[in-house]
Amino acid sequence: MAITRYEPWGLLSQLQRELGRVRDDMATEEGAFAVAEWAPAVDIKEEEDKFVLHADLPGVKPEAIEITTDNGMLTIKGEKQTEAKVEKEGYKRVERTHGSFFRRFSLPDTADLGAITAVAKDGVLVVTIPKREAVRPKKIAVSAE
Repeated sequence: MAITRYEPWGLLSQLQRELGRVRDDMATEEGAFAVAEWAPAVDIKEEEDKFVLHADLPGVKPEAIEITTDNGMLTIKGEKQTEAKVEKEGYKRVERTHGSFFRRFSLPDTADLGAITAVAKDGVLVVTIPKREAVRPKKIAVSAE
């Protein structure tokens, strides 16, 4: 039988760290919290030499999308304009989302932030994040005095 140590404050400390991380992820550059009316679906794929992010942004014009990097975070935000609604015979149904959106992702240390590219085509935003070459340890010679 294994003996486990009970630390009642451990879970509380973990919760506090998690909530702090969520708060930090949501904070914008100005320190205010970002407000989003909807969040696009995103797929992230890791390949040998890059990461590829696909975000579904139907109806969003490329000029309405802002992509930034700061402190190892990739931020995608923008706004989808609403279309003019036509009511016919009193029936009205709105299922498509509109308004501002905001997504933020942590980037690994291997990401080459200076070479990120983004292309919007057919309602899908494709962000390509190349990987840097692995930093190899450098051997330092020791000389005698």
